[in-house]
Amino acid sequence: MYPELLLYIDGRFHGLAGRQFQEVRDPATLEPLGRLPWATSADIDHALNAAHAAFQTWRQVSPLERSDVLRRVAALTRERSAAIGRAITQDNGKPLADAVAEVLNAAEHIEWHAEEGRRIYGRVVPSRDPAVRQWVAREPAGVCAAFSPWNFPFGQAMKKAAAAIAAGCTMVLKGPEESPSAIVAMARLFHDAGLPAGVFNILWGPPAEISRRLIEAPQVRVVSFTGSVPVGRQLAALAASHLKRMTMELGGHAPVLVFDDADVPQAASMLARMKSRNAGQVCVSPTRFFVQSGVHDRFLAAFAEALASVRVGHGLEEGVQMGPLIHERRLQAVSELVRDAEQAGADVVLGGQRLPGAGHFHALTLLAGVPETARVMREEPFGPVAALARFDTVDEALRRANALPFGLASYVFTTSLRTSHRVAQGLEAGMVNINHSGMAHPELPFGGVKDSGFGSEGGTESFDAFLVTKMVTQV
Repeated sequence: MYPELLLYIDGRFHGLAGRQFQEVRDPATLEPLGRLPWATSADIDHALNAAHAAFQTWRQVSPLERSDVLRRVAALTRERSAAIGRAITQDNGKPLADAVAEVLNAAEHIEWHAEEGRRIYGRVVPSRDPAVRQWVAREPAGVCAAFSPWNFPFGQAMKKAAAAIAAGCTMVLKGPEESPSAIVAMARLFHDAGLPAGVFNILWGPPAEISRRLIEAPQVRVVSFTGSVPVGRQLAALAASHLKRMTMELGGHAPVLVFDDADVPQAASMLARMKSRNAGQVCVSPTRFFVQSGVHDRFLAAFAEALASVRVGHGLEEGVQMGPLIHERRLQAVSELVRDAEQAGADVVLGGQRLPGAGHFHALTLLAGVPETARVMREEPFGPVAALARFDTVDEALRRANALPFGLASYVFTTSLRTSHRVAQGLEAGMVNINHSGMAHPELPFGGVKDSGFGSEGGTESFDAFLVTKMVTQV
């Protein structure tokens, strides 16, 4: 049932023959799923040269024709969503319903970029001299080297590819070796939709080696990365040394501000769903919960009850709402954060331990009374851990929310218009959600500030990294 894992270079699929490989396992059972071929040095050169050659023609293709290709990709994505989602559950661990929803959401992103790519306009600038005409054009930047993460293996990669291809760029993508099936499925979608050879290519292999080769390659003009802050810093420094355009969507440590006038049952229920999503392995997952003293105890009880009701298990089992962590390293990292918080004086209200049996399962964990000195209040847990502390004033809440160098997502729960305006202006974050969460829509920009990166995926800002500006003046 699990698909064959392949490279895709210059319009052709390549398997294991003559290549090293790594084994891919189901994180819920640790059973082997397949073998992932690693790109050779010749494969990397082939992909770069193919993307560079394809760019010379793809950049000239009508935006309407590029739009038509992407629309076919979107239609095929919907047709194949069940199969793609099942494979994601197998190698990623997230529940099947969540995996299929990720694929269908990506189809919306493809369609949106297909349409918006037809509206990449320049402008005519009135001249000081009536004999002179001057205008500004926006043109595709060139070959993009893209690096996508394992937590949303289809959605994150497809957002990059859809924007680049709609803008007239070509791409070499290194996807996540932990959860590769979605990337191979992407290649088949583009191939079957009639995308010309070389416009989209995928490589696998040692991340440090592949990323350095791609970023340093003279053919590459754009770098797009989604992942951790430490790796993002390294790749950004490398790209900057070669003066490459780039977008960096990095980690977060999302603060949640629950005020005394909040709808506590609604907030607790919503936040429990968001915290358990993909076992907390989400860059915008709510992690630091600051609750005003007047509703602290009531919210703590409601939140604990909501978290306790989440069913954990293999993502292919009926009714499962949370699966395993992706690998043993993540499981160990989460366990260490919980132990450190306990030692710092936090109370373990719920969970706190690895679950028995095979697979990388950790219980949903709620920590209360967490001091600011605990590592979990300073380091992104990227797991099913919620750290809760109380506050008294709006100024205190903003100070604590903004205390870290991260600035991706944030959440606010209040029925006061004055409080919501003040906090929305005061939060140092790329995205602020008030009484709900609505960041996944293609028409909205998705991105952070400070150490959480720069550049946006989604919204009209989605194309910025893939376009250059050219001024033309003519007598």
